[in-house]
Amino acid sequence: MSINSKCPCGSNRKYKLCCKPFHAGKLAPNALTLMKSRYCAYALNEYKYIINTTHKDNVEFTEDKKTWQRSIQNFIKQTKFENLDIVDFSDDELQAFVTFRAKLSSNGEDTSFMEKSRFIKENGRWYYIDGTLI
Repeated sequence: MSINSKCPCGSNRKYKLCCKPFHAGKLAPNALTLMKSRYCAYALNEYKYIINTTHKDNVEFTEDKKTWQRSIQNFIKQTKFENLDIVDFSDDELQAFVTFRAKLSSNGEDTSFMEKSRFIKENGRWYYIDGTLI
């Protein structure tokens, strides 16, 4: 994908002006932006961003970054990221919730899902901590 292509997060903006700055190290200003940039990171195989924006209390978090990286890359390799639809967003100073629908397919099968994700802010930075499938 070119940096001039439309961003996979659904913003209708060019990737270079949308999620790329976050993938390059800029901090997401809120959990909604983090959610969208994480979806984009999955779509574009930016596995380091996924790892770096996952809270240490998340069930998938591990200090074994190589194994975690392979797991993320295997998921990405088998998945087509077709669409992200934000359903609801609520936040306060240190915690936020984003409900979304992700349209995905894997090996020709529809693997779409809806989730209410929880994010927490620590040391001025937002992290994905967990989610509940709806």
